[in-house]
Amino acid sequence: QVQVVESGGGLAQAGGSLSLSCTISEFSFRAMGWFRQAPGKEREGVSCINAIGDMAYYADSVKGRFTISRDNVKNTVSLQMNSLKPEDTAMYYCAAAERTYCSGSFGPSSAAEYKAWGQGTQVTVSS
Repeated sequence: QVQVVESGGGLAQAGGSLSLSCTISEFSFRAMGWFRQAPGKEREGVSCINAIGDMAYYADSVKGRFTISRDNVKNTVSLQMNSLKPEDTAMYYCAAAERTYCSGSFGPSSAAEYKAWGQGTQVTVSS
């Protein structure tokens, strides 16, 4: 069973930056995704990167501001978040998909494509 552990996050001001990292317990040739869930809201997809790491996808709400990357030697996935907004405040989760490719879907139902989840890391953006 692949285990996923997130790190990073914290508090930032609007317009600032934060970086999240995700460590995978073993080499896993799977697509990896980042999700977020704000209080009272459904979990939504943020970004996905395919197994090779040459294709990345983003939800419209973060496109142009967030960048996902992965290092298959170090078994890590990162999410660089720039130009943060208060509406980015949420618990962020890293997850490993069952497939090697990303579906490109980021709605709440897309979470079903992922089978190994981290515990989450909090991101808070103040205005």
